[in-house]
Amino acid sequence: MIKAPELKSATSLRHGFFTRQGGHSSGLFASLNCGFGSGDDKAIVAKNRAAAGKCLGVTGSYMLTVWQWHSPDVIIADTPWDALTPPKGDAIVTTRPGLAISVLTADCAPVLFADEEAGVIGVAHAGWKGAIGGVSDATIKVMEERGARRERITAIIGPTISQPAYEVGPEFIDPFLAQDPGNADFFTLSTRPRHHMFDLPGYLKRRMTAQGVGRVVDLGLCTYSDETRFYSYRRATHRNEKDYGRQISAIVLKPI
Repeated sequence: MIKAPELKSATSLRHGFFTRQGGHSSGLFASLNCGFGSGDDKAIVAKNRAAAGKCLGVTGSYMLTVWQWHSPDVIIADTPWDALTPPKGDAIVTTRPGLAISVLTADCAPVLFADEEAGVIGVAHAGWKGAIGGVSDATIKVMEERGARRERITAIIGPTISQPAYEVGPEFIDPFLAQDPGNADFFTLSTRPRHHMFDLPGYLKRRMTAQGVGRVVDLGLCTYSDETRFYSYRRATHRNEKDYGRQISAIVLKPI
């Protein structure tokens, strides 16, 4: 479990960007695969999620994820829900202590949000579609509706695919340039004609900073290049592997 230095001193919450290590899965899913959407045995996935929850001081049923679909949709968590039939969305916000809100990733960016003073936390799953679609903006907005102030929010971008590993086709760049010509800063030319390398965490960091978030930090961890610690959808695709695991990232307010 990786902790952000910027949140380590927070006395009212726990958090962690879990790696693929320390679980019970085998083969392509070795070892802490927390994705029920993978082809892994669901009983083993549940066991892995329980292990992650234990590190944060919660039971497996209080380790909440959503059915992610690359949207800007934010779910408010007030009570636990069934892990096998979760609500559909790509971000979660809560003010309830003891609920570990989480996202699953394997190249997309996990983002943890916290306004410790207000007792409001959030988590977002940001692939390129969610990022350009405004999932981070929506998470901040919902947090404010629950009592947070954006200038007090700390946002941490966890393990995600880095620019040197993220080649995109010619059709990819146009929506970003249409949104803001300045987004050209996040693309460099690839060795292949008309292809570019995209800086997803850089884009997210600038976007959240522009939204007035008080502190935005990128941990600078690449899922694609660090096979020992992280699952990677793109790495699995390049190897023609039939499936891949998902690491979990979570944040929880400590019970009072």
